[in-house]
Amino acid sequence: MIVLHYLKDRLLAIIVFLMSFLILSFLFFLYRYELDMIIYAYMLIGVLILAVCIIDFYRYYKQHETLTTLQIKNNVSLSPFILDTSLKGQDYKKILQAMDQDKLRIIEENEARQKEQMDYFTLWAHQAKLPIAAMRLCLDTDPIDQKELKMQLLRMEQYTDMVLAYLRMNSTQTDYVFREQDLDDLIRQAIRHFSSEFIYRKVMLDFKETHTCVLTDEKWFVFVLEQILSNALKYTNPKGKIMIYLQDEHELVIEDNGIGIEQSDLKRVFERGFTGYNGRIDKKASGLGLYLCKEILDKLNHSIEIESKRHQGTKVIITLDRYDFGILKD
Repeated sequence: MIVLHYLKDRLLAIIVFLMSFLILSFLFFLYRYELDMIIYAYMLIGVLILAVCIIDFYRYYKQHETLTTLQIKNNVSLSPFILDTSLKGQDYKKILQAMDQDKLRIIEENEARQKEQMDYFTLWAHQAKLPIAAMRLCLDTDPIDQKELKMQLLRMEQYTDMVLAYLRMNSTQTDYVFREQDLDDLIRQAIRHFSSEFIYRKVMLDFKETHTCVLTDEKWFVFVLEQILSNALKYTNPKGKIMIYLQDEHELVIEDNGIGIEQSDLKRVFERGFTGYNGRIDKKASGLGLYLCKEILDKLNHSIEIESKRHQGTKVIITLDRYDFGILKD
């Protein structure tokens, strides 16, 4: 089969050769050369042509074999094309080199993504063990502390939401739905999620209604608010205070009077897995919450920054400038 394909691909060369043979034979006949000399000349030409055809067919076969392997395994050697100095051979070589480099790049990206996911789930598992252990202790006590048990169930639910958010956030298919949202309604959703914890920890909430709308995705924005409120509750002492208000027209502020953040940690609080001084003290932080908040808000075309002083509280500022297809709107 491959011989037939080879003859078909070399058909033009074969026709030229046959025409040359006929012309040469006609000239030999016209000038009445001796038969022995004609036979000798044809033998020399035949041996030369046969050698060239064998070499050419070998290269043709190896290239076919290489391309077939490429289709099956996408893993080939460039050696059959190294000796082929023709323009087509060099073009094939460049294509294969580009494909090989692209394959290596994809492999490296997949390995980096797998490592990132492994690191994330390791941190998440470490964090999820804490409420599980706390719930086990609650169940072992008599009578069972139902309020504490509900608190730990709430934490476990939050950690589950975190891992689902991480998976959806890194998916190739996005589920963002941008609409005009009542900012106060979004804030109330997040507050209701932690209403029992506010009561249990006796933390006072000062929520000043914003009376404004924002172009955002409801589900993802509420998730961010919940993460920020969770951190505020975690690091605010009992009978402390959390304030939610709007400043400078487009900046939503969630402020607490908790333990604050070390100045040396402020620049790194949005790094994945970074817990800082506070995380080393209470052993409960995984460094995932603020990382997810930053990633999600970037995709929502919002921004986040944190101002804090040790033992003086923390202020989280979410900038709500509205973007539509990259154009800033007032």
